[in-house]
Amino acid sequence: MLKKKNKMKSRRLKIINCLLGHATTGRATWGRRLEFVLASVGYAVGLGNVWRFPYLCYRSGGGAFLVPYFLMLFLCGIPLLFMEFAIGQYTRLGPVHALAQVCPLLKGVGIATVVISFVLCTYYNVLMSWALYYFFNSFQEKLPWQSCNNTWNAMGNCSSGFPGNATHLQSASQQYFHHRLLEITNGIEEAGGLRWELFGLLILTWAIVYLCIFKGVKSTGKVVYFTATFPYFILFALLINNVQLPGAKNGILYFIKPNWNKLLEVQVWVNAAAQIFNSIGIGFGSMISMASYNKFNNNILRDTLIVSLVNSATSILAGFVIFSAIGYMAHIHNLPVDNIATDGPGLVFVVYPEVFSTMPLPQVWAPLFFFMLLCLGLDSQFAMVEVAVTSIMDGFGPKLLRILKRQELIVLCVCVMGFLLGIPHITKGGIYVFQLMDHYTAVVSLMFLAFFEVIAVCWIFVISCRMLGKAPNVYFRSCWMVFSPMLVLCILISCIVQYTPARYGKSYTYPVWAEVVGWGISLVSIVWIPLGALHEICRNKGSLLQVSLHSLNQTQVTDTYTHILVLTVILGLTLSNALFESILPSCGCFKHYIQFSATDLKIIRLV
Repeated sequence: MLKKKNKMKSRRLKIINCLLGHATTGRATWGRRLEFVLASVGYAVGLGNVWRFPYLCYRSGGGAFLVPYFLMLFLCGIPLLFMEFAIGQYTRLGPVHALAQVCPLLKGVGIATVVISFVLCTYYNVLMSWALYYFFNSFQEKLPWQSCNNTWNAMGNCSSGFPGNATHLQSASQQYFHHRLLEITNGIEEAGGLRWELFGLLILTWAIVYLCIFKGVKSTGKVVYFTATFPYFILFALLINNVQLPGAKNGILYFIKPNWNKLLEVQVWVNAAAQIFNSIGIGFGSMISMASYNKFNNNILRDTLIVSLVNSATSILAGFVIFSAIGYMAHIHNLPVDNIATDGPGLVFVVYPEVFSTMPLPQVWAPLFFFMLLCLGLDSQFAMVEVAVTSIMDGFGPKLLRILKRQELIVLCVCVMGFLLGIPHITKGGIYVFQLMDHYTAVVSLMFLAFFEVIAVCWIFVISCRMLGKAPNVYFRSCWMVFSPMLVLCILISCIVQYTPARYGKSYTYPVWAEVVGWGISLVSIVWIPLGALHEICRNKGSLLQVSLHSLNQTQVTDTYTHILVLTVILGLTLSNALFESILPSCGCFKHYIQFSATDLKIIRLV
């Protein structure tokens, strides 16, 4: 019996390899399944889990927020992550070429995902340089943000603790961030010259990124064993330490105490959907890119559940860590939690450094915390840079390799370009550039891109419904066709209705020319969607639906049929006998490989 099963498995693999044909030839794969899972978890679990989710949960009803949060996870997060994994794994291509095969009319979505990921990674690494700056300065006998007796402090309005309602005062940690780290100017109009210390640290962070990914998934797969797991040791250590501090209980209660009336607010539900979408990283192309290096028979449904649930559990864990510390600070300074709780970079570079200055052994906890931030950021950075590298190799790999000879040089060129584009962020007025880029890239353009990607992704399901004898189960069918597009559309409409111009802090508003630049940054990625559609319409004949489903080149049609068969295997679907036998002759692999018997056809349908 065992011998018969092994023989059946061998024949399945032979058939699968034939179905994949030339698409799999020479493409690297993850050394182990665990490497792919860790890389995906590392990408999903980033700085947003630490500085955005806890505050969002607190502001949106505390424990009550978990109801819409997990509902959106199962209606939007898991189905779309599963579909992105499927696209990458069955096409074995990066997002540009994979989405072009899925829906030619929306092939510009693939280019847009690469552009937005690369733009994001140019300033995301600036955060890593800040983390390194704090890390290196955390080993001093007295933490430099601990007092107001420093050359960078403005003595007239510096407070050794949180100033509370005294708006004219700034804490010592806030002045350290603004006047020592950034040496901030009065506005985006004043560049103020380079911060040479940050310039050197930015070189160092890009060097670390390069050394971790220059061999592709072979090197990245080994690095993530540390970078994806180490932050959990620090989070648990901080939690154990924080819960023993006075006032920690009150902070945690602020975080989890449910306010059920908040569930009646539409914005809370929109916030939950947006948090799921942004946290998992749907729409950036990274998940498609990483899944394209999987082996064909990898169980992506299992990996989808692991990545999604670990990401959500980490967000909740980070919430306990953050609010236990905020409760402690509220107790020390006799202030309400509302006066201390915040989100964004201010939480990890202003509030938490102030927490360490009052803790026992600050020279231990501060370096560990900032090293944890570095690991969280690097994992996300690996994935975003890898999207660009994968897309370049898929489209121009052979031509570039004839010139540069080695893939490592292509990775180096991408990293150097990312470094050069990041230089404006490390000028003395760079924080204004950073905030402008983040607002118009991570808020405005991402939602437009996400909507069109969901439409393109769900197009797979439309094709599958027409070609397959048996549809996917009702859960995925409902999510792909109804809930996910509807939720993303709601987020998009909410972003448009509630749009506000970019601001820095509570008082600085950007000049009109900067707003124009911001919209230009958004269009850098969005413009590829209509351009791709226009190009496809011009080069093909027929209606929009025909253009989206067919390609002028017969080879591309052949590959599409092959990919449909492969997709049925990955998603666990089956074809009716008549449809299967009508599609089979169109698959290119059968012209170059073996002829299948009736038993073989049955095996494919049963895989």
